[in-house]
Amino acid sequence: MAACVSIKSLGARPSPHSHLLLGIPATGNPRFFPTSLWTLLEMAPFGCWGLPVALLTLLCCPGSGEKAFEVYMDPKQVVVKRGESQKINCSTSCPQPEAGGLETTLSKELLHEQAQWKQFLVSNVSQNTVMHCYFTCCRKQITKTVNVSVFYPPKEVLLKLQPTYVSLGGSFTIECRVPDVEPLEKLTLTLLHGNRILHKKTFEGATAGLQEALTTHNTTAHREDGNHNFSCKAELDLESVGQSIIWKVSEPQVLEVHVPRPDNQMVIIVTAVSLLLFLFVTSILLCFIFGQQWHQRRRGVYGVQAAWRSLRRAYRVQAA
Repeated sequence: MAACVSIKSLGARPSPHSHLLLGIPATGNPRFFPTSLWTLLEMAPFGCWGLPVALLTLLCCPGSGEKAFEVYMDPKQVVVKRGESQKINCSTSCPQPEAGGLETTLSKELLHEQAQWKQFLVSNVSQNTVMHCYFTCCRKQITKTVNVSVFYPPKEVLLKLQPTYVSLGGSFTIECRVPDVEPLEKLTLTLLHGNRILHKKTFEGATAGLQEALTTHNTTAHREDGNHNFSCKAELDLESVGQSIIWKVSEPQVLEVHVPRPDNQMVIIVTAVSLLLFLFVTSILLCFIFGQQWHQRRRGVYGVQAAWRSLRRAYRVQAA
């Protein structure tokens, strides 16, 4: 206000031509707008600073029908490993924002800032949450929101065979366990015998948070089961949140299949018994055959003698 001093405050007498400065015509009728720049500055609400303030207001606050400014957030989708940190950039198109920042329940630190952008470091991300970037321009605040997804890849995949030694046709159990993984609903466990898939399990609808994954499969032992290793593959599919598939395979396990072999003593006994039985049956058959032949021979001699006697009697009767 010190720079904006009126003519009266200086003690000067009005000039005959002061009506030109005041924008009043000679007829005495006042005009609607002042024609003097000095008078315009005096009439401004903030004195001589009114015009700069008004111009600045027009620059940063366009008409109410337009969208005044934009707020941007990078990255647009945050996917971070549990316990790690993530940098968040907040920026705006407002030339001179009055305020701005990042709202989150997580621990944050301001790394760098300029008039139109701020960079934060969010530390120890341990749960799914949301973060908000905001800026205020011309007493109007706009907020941008981003979702934070936490994941924990499978560090260990443990495979167990129960039992590891089984007879042919016997049953055994394959167990696969992942101690810690997140999100569980994105995990798939696959049991493999060589390259052949034995069993696959998903966990759709599982609750959020760090959890253990477990699957079991019961089967019977085959002769070829001992020729290939058993393994378990864990796949965490994060493609739906802009990441890739993270996978890990367990250490291979071997199943010993016992195929029973016949006992040597039993083989000898069975062979001997079979041989004796064969000899016994053979001897009986031979005895029967030789007996029949002997009987036939005997009956044949007696027949010749009887025929000879009959012939001699007939001869004697004829001679008499």
